[in-house]
Amino acid sequence: MSDYLGKDTFKLGFGLMRLPKNPDGTIDIPQTAKMADAFIAAGGTYFDTAYVYDEGASEAAFKAAVADRYPREKYTVATKLNAWLGSPDEQTAKKQFEISLERTGAGYFDYYLLHAIQRNNIEVYDRYNIWDFVKEQKAKGLIKHWGFSFHADPDLLEELLTKHPDAEFVQLQINYADWEHPGVASRRNWEICKAHGVPVTVMEPVKGGILADPIPEVRRTLEEAAPGMSCASWAIRYVASLDNIITVLSGMSSLEQMEDNLSYMKDFKPLTEAEQGVIRRAQQILDSDQSIPCTACHYCVEGCPMGIPIPEIFTVANRRKGSPHFRTVREYTIVTQDKGKASDCIQCGQCEGACPQHLPIISLLEKCREMEA
Repeated sequence: MSDYLGKDTFKLGFGLMRLPKNPDGTIDIPQTAKMADAFIAAGGTYFDTAYVYDEGASEAAFKAAVADRYPREKYTVATKLNAWLGSPDEQTAKKQFEISLERTGAGYFDYYLLHAIQRNNIEVYDRYNIWDFVKEQKAKGLIKHWGFSFHADPDLLEELLTKHPDAEFVQLQINYADWEHPGVASRRNWEICKAHGVPVTVMEPVKGGILADPIPEVRRTLEEAAPGMSCASWAIRYVASLDNIITVLSGMSSLEQMEDNLSYMKDFKPLTEAEQGVIRRAQQILDSDQSIPCTACHYCVEGCPMGIPIPEIFTVANRRKGSPHFRTVREYTIVTQDKGKASDCIQCGQCEGACPQHLPIISLLEKCREMEA
């Protein structure tokens, strides 16, 4: 493998987007702390959060579980500035940096990102001068390395890396289900970063849990090839086997998930050629599957004027295969209680503009209306 920023970083990163929750919906700090302890003890260093995760609770949880309990040299932390979600002006957007410093207690950020860049929001980052702003913070020593997380097409990525050659890393969605997916373009985007000499941190290696608990045909394929190994292990090792990867972020929600990930990443070994063949078979199965590939990031819900719980509705739609109609209706009724239903969609398009997976949400919701009692 070539030399690059982060080559020697522990290849499992702790993503803080889906932390364990208490019954009241708050983050379970004691369990998060135990997860952080196990992660650091195994050699993990890279923690990834964002200003908008859990409305700031993720950054605060990092402070409580890590920054307040470990010396600064024991960890690196990445967070993100989201200029397009809830930032009405340039000053408000830039204020996120100061707030994140306070919330995390990190003192400085090892990695700082412009968050979730797509074609429909890139203009905001330009208009608010965010590119220059992060470089100014780096000059002050408050950022060690800066980059951006990306959810768009290869042409835009090529354009951005040409326009901003000093970007030090890019965060990409890469997983074996999306490797050749035309909307996500995992392979092509990874190739572009490598061609520009820009290393990659990986998000969604298990595609929001879809590859950790895959459809039965994929599960059988993986379990027959390696009995006792989790399906998540195949997905994470697949991405970690690539060149030019800083780390692979896993959004873990329990100590059990952390322990499973560490069981095969502490002494990481890239996939063998035979194992790559198993993945190719899984990819072929997924190519014929008709499930909705929603990762439940909930970006689509943030600005929905009708309050429709889109990811939860899609989960019910995916689970209805083989289920009695009455059970599907019951589950649908539960997830939409006191919220908008699929039939309430006014087709404003806000959700489709925010979706990192580029799903045709409006038409998918129309199909989901049949689940309504």
